[in-house]
Amino acid sequence: MPEPYRHDEPYAQGLLDVGDGQRMYWNCSGSPTGKPAVTVHGGPGSGHGPGSRQHFDPQRFRVVQYDQRGCGRSLPHAADPATGLEHNTTAHLVADLERLREHLGIDKWLMYGGSWGSTLILAYAQAHPERVSGIVICGVTMTRPEETEWLYQGVGRFLPGPWEEFRDFLPAADRDGDVSALLTAYSRQLNSPEEDVRRAAAQAWSAWEDAVISHEVLGKPNAYSDRPSEALMAFTRITAHYFSHRAFLADGQLLRDAGRLAGIPGELIHGRLDLGSPLNTAWQLAKAWPDARLTVIDEAGHTGSPKMAEAVRAAVERFA
Repeated sequence: MPEPYRHDEPYAQGLLDVGDGQRMYWNCSGSPTGKPAVTVHGGPGSGHGPGSRQHFDPQRFRVVQYDQRGCGRSLPHAADPATGLEHNTTAHLVADLERLREHLGIDKWLMYGGSWGSTLILAYAQAHPERVSGIVICGVTMTRPEETEWLYQGVGRFLPGPWEEFRDFLPAADRDGDVSALLTAYSRQLNSPEEDVRRAAAQAWSAWEDAVISHEVLGKPNAYSDRPSEALMAFTRITAHYFSHRAFLADGQLLRDAGRLAGIPGELIHGRLDLGSPLNTAWQLAKAWPDARLTVIDEAGHTGSPKMAEAVRAAVERFA
């Protein structure tokens, strides 16, 4: 199996003005003349991680990484309560990606990402299929209401204690509604004018996210709550914003429009034990997208595994 690749520091980077007062951080590493590939981070609001480059041979790929609006090194940062989120939607993020592609003079690029990143990749590829040479997704999501309802309520059947703590953080009046109402209430807390309210809500949200992934066989404790405070604030605020608005997508939109991906080769890699994003989402997408191949990693969950990393590198190699 292919080993992880080592990359030097980016050979180019910058802040791209994408409108609405937003400047998006980006960088390029690998070979300037290599096959273009872009890594799309999760969250939403997590920011890019240099580790994603390890799947790409720096001699053969030109690897583009960037931070979506409001997070990472992009400005203004959503940890600042003065940073509005009204111009932070899925349509804005799709347009930002297209503007970045044009700015870098790339005709087509290979797209890689997972979790929320896979939702954004699918939205972009369905809007601009002629600009995508291939797709590799590790941890498939389409952020449909049924998926969000599972992640923030249904999976609580396995974690009743942590889920009750997640729910009961909210004022009593906000506890008995559906998942959409719960997420909207959290979004209000995360946008409170009072800093202590925002910080407490971020901790309660991240404790639930931690509970879901640390329950997996290879899960890492405190993966979310151990983030630096400003990064955690941006992540929770942006995530609650997107999920309380159903990701700014019509229900089932990405699955319904999977036909727009015809002709784009895809590699879908998913952990059979993914507790937060069950396998059926990847299964349904693979059936609707004839040019995609689904690989199921038996021992992996949402947090991945060595075998999942090997599968990702092997999938990327097939596009080299």
